[in-house]
Amino acid sequence: MNYPEKIVTVDNFSEYSFKEMGSTFIGQVYHTENETEVNEIMTSVKKKYYDATHHCFGYRFTDQKFKYSDDGEPNGSAGVRILNAIDHFNLVNVLVVVIRYFGGTKLGVGLLGKAYYTSALTVLEKADKISKALYQKIIVISGFDRISHIHRIMSNHKADIVKSNYQEEAEFECGIKPSSLKEITIELSEISNGKIKLLPKEEFYYK
Repeated sequence: MNYPEKIVTVDNFSEYSFKEMGSTFIGQVYHTENETEVNEIMTSVKKKYYDATHHCFGYRFTDQKFKYSDDGEPNGSAGVRILNAIDHFNLVNVLVVVIRYFGGTKLGVGLLGKAYYTSALTVLEKADKISKALYQKIIVISGFDRISHIHRIMSNHKADIVKSNYQEEAEFECGIKPSSLKEITIELSEISNGKIKLLPKEEFYYK
């Protein structure tokens, strides 16, 4: 699949709470990258806030997979409003949970939706956001006489050397920005007369 070259996500946990006509809304934001992490967080939240009336949430991942839950609130009043707040900031790998303690007064769908949106939007405004670049894993295989050149070229292009293995040849597992791959390939070919091998892997990550 095509991954975006840059993403924006949250860097830490944040929380914000407020009251609306007696009901308390607690907004929380988490950095998360898969459904397993989401399920673990939601289990923990429901255990900690076991006496809350609702535990609504929304999330979106890098692959644009998303999900939201009204958790018993009127359809369209909670989960999709939380997701709208996430999309307002163009965030991915983010889970927002809004916990509600009912205060005895029904808010109506309009005011209820506004309360969930405000809770999610405000906690996301407070959260530290970071931009991350896409890297592809590449295996680089070379003779030992060109190791210093490989390190120099990777450093110049802000590429990662994740692992090094020295046996019959030097083998490096590198993280390279897709936009730099062509130029790095040319430079490595020029310094080795095409003897350095680059083997792209279908593995990507952000940092």
